Amino acid sequence: MKYPIEYPYTLLGEWLKQAETSEINDPNAVYIATVDGNGQPSVRTVLLKGLDNRGPVIYTNTRSRKGQDMANSNKVALLFHWKSLEKQVRVEGKVEFVSNDEADIYFSSRSRESQIGAHASLQSQPLAKRAELETRFAQIEAEFQGKEVTRPAHWTGYRVLAEKFEFWEAGNHRLHDREILTRTEEGWTGQRLYP
Repeated sequence: MKYPIEYPYTLLGEWLKQAETSEINDPNAVYIATVDGNGQPSVRTVLLKGLDNRGPVIYTNTRSRKGQDMANSNKVALLFHWKSLEKQVRVEGKVEFVSNDEADIYFSSRSRESQIGAHASLQSQPLAKRAELETRFAQIEAEFQGKEVTRPAHWTGYRVLAEKFEFWEAGNHRLHDREILTRTEEGWTGQRLYP
């Protein structure tokens, strides 16, 4: 099967909309797998914050473990899983930074407390006790008292330039529906898989 360039993004968007009505918490939660310099994979949950025909977007601290992993290797994998829908989507590809304008726009949409938290957290670094984090938060809150909280240079977005999608739906008798989409110059080629 041949599909136009927008097909997997449109379908993923439709499934996300369905999840918004059935998932109790965070229908936009997605697992992201990265690899460090020693080839050690790591996976964690993040929140999808953008989706268009250019790819899914997440935001994080570039100094975090995942940020460092993505600096080492721009290859990542994503997994959306909605238990209530009995559907999942896998995405494989490479990441690139979103533009500074995109990052600034998204950062400005966050709550002020989350903006301050982006400055306060030395994400993935050792923390002796929680009081240190709370003190840092209070100090940064005081620094920005009466001022707009600007986006830290080390906090930005990553767009996944998808090369493969797998759409999976549960079926009766474990005869699930699976289709792999592979990126081509013109769009996507689809291939059904045995479950």
